[in-house]
Order: sequence, then structure tokens, then C-alpha cells
Amino acid sequence: MKTELNSKKLITIEVTINSSIEKVWEYWTNPHYILHWNHASDDWQTTWAENTAVSGGSFSSHMEAKDGSFGFDFYGIHTRIEKFSFIESTLGDGRIMRVKFTKQVSTVNVTESFETELTNSIELQREGWLSILRSFKSYVEKSVNSELLNFEISISAPVEKVEAVMFDDKTYKEWTSVFNPASRYEGDWSKGSKILFLGTGSDGETGGMVSRIKENIPGRFVSIEHLGIIKDGLEVMNGPEVDVWKGSLENYTFKTVDGSTLLSVDIDSDKNFISYFMKTWPEALSKIKSICEK
Repeated sequence: MKTELNSKKLITIEVTINSSIEKVWEYWTNPHYILHWNHASDDWQTTWAENTAVSGGSFSSHMEAKDGSFGFDFYGIHTRIEKFSFIESTLGDGRIMRVKFTKQVSTVNVTESFETELTNSIELQREGWLSILRSFKSYVEKSVNSELLNFEISISAPVEKVEAVMFDDKTYKEWTSVFNPASRYEGDWSKGSKILFLGTGSDGETGGMVSRIKENIPGRFVSIEHLGIIKDGLEVMNGPEVDVWKGSLENYTFKTVDGSTLLSVDIDSDKNFISYFMKTWPEALSKIKSICEK
């Protein structure tokens, strides 16, 4: 229910998280992690985020309903940051937001205070912000076997060419052959689309991932969300093998730096696959660079 409010109110909410202060801080401030937890319900999502976690740094995220019916940008400036302890920010509409991180023996207490806006009821705003904070708590506590890996390479080619090489069917097969000689995809790269990433095992069976394109901002950012696996040519969406990957993200960021393209790849990896990706992703990026610079 919407009601008109006469003035801003300061609302305070809090949760206690079973984790280290270092992990809580990283998950709160790193844009890759923000995409995972920044939603009040399962029918909402954050598809893109940026955050410069220093005093004077800016932050922005795009939040939307998964059915595409509504979305908005949430943004502002950090006015004061004390690492592992405190963040004060001014939102784009001038409201103040403060987050305090208090380290306990084996937990972290996160206390968030925010000024209300003047349209929705205080109760609705409180419940919405608290739902997001609870989502953050749940994500941090459940993420015990996953690690974020980052890979970067500078390519002497414009962003448009790098994107074309990465996503065109022919060149995609070329650079992803590092992962599987028969690597390919079925589907398309438009936002919201289902896409299958496929390969052929030594037994001749087709395997791979069932995924969707969570976000595609041309020339800037692509986010892939993995939802299931392909096993023996069939889509498998539930079970222990799926749980290792379900909900994990594979994100590509493109930036123009001194006339070249800086390509960044961020992936959620199960700990059992870290050594594999640490070997194969640098090789794959080198192939992309070689193709682009021919």
C-alpha cells in the first residue's frame, strides 16, 4: 500500500552473520557479489553493479523484476568509508544511508540505517530493505565452497571487435577450444535468453551447462547465470551435481583504456575447479587476444 509521507524518517535494521569480517566486507562491496544477493524476493534481481568502495567513490546498480515488467537504478556517492567498519553514503535523491559492521568472536553484526522516501509506507520500505539484508546474510553464510576468480588481459583492438570475437559462433569455438575441443553454444546472447554451452566428452557424450544471459550491455558488460548441467545430452536442473554450479555467475567486463580494450572475466568457481580454471582461462584469453590482433 502506498501512502504519502510528510517527512523523511530514519529506519534501522540489522542482522548477525556467521562469517568473518573480511568476507562480509568483500561480499558487501564487491560488485560481482552484489549481483547475487541484492534483491528483496526471488522474482527480483540485480543485473549490473559498480562500486568504488572509498570515500568519495560512486556506486550504482540496476534492479529489476525478472519478468522485465519494472526496473530502476540505485546509485549514489560514498561520503565516508572506514574499511571493515563503516560506510556512509548519499543516495541519488539526497537521502542518507549508513552501514555499520561490528566484529564479534565468530560473527559480524551488520546494522543498516536509511532515510525513507516519501511515497511508499514506512512499513513497506522497512520490510523491503530488511529482506535484502536477510538475502545478504543468507548468501554469505551459504557461500562456503565457492571462490571468485578474476582474469584480465589488454587487447589492442576496439571493444566492438573483442565482443564480436568472443560471441560470434565461429570464433567462440576457436577460443573456447581450450576448455573442450568440441566447445560450442546453442542459443543467443540477448538479455534473458536461454543459452547452452556444450562440449563432447572422451566417452562421446554431450555435456555442458544450461544457462541464461542475465545481462548484456553492449560494449560494456555481459553476465551469464548458470542454472543446470547437460549430462548425456540431457538437461539436468536439480541434484548434487547441479548444486555445485547453480546460480554461479560468469561475467565479462569491457573497458577502453589508452586505445586498447581491457577485458575482465569474473567467475564463481567451485574450489575443486580452481586449479583447472587458473590454467585454462589465461590460455583462453590469450587466444582471444591473438584472434583480435591478427
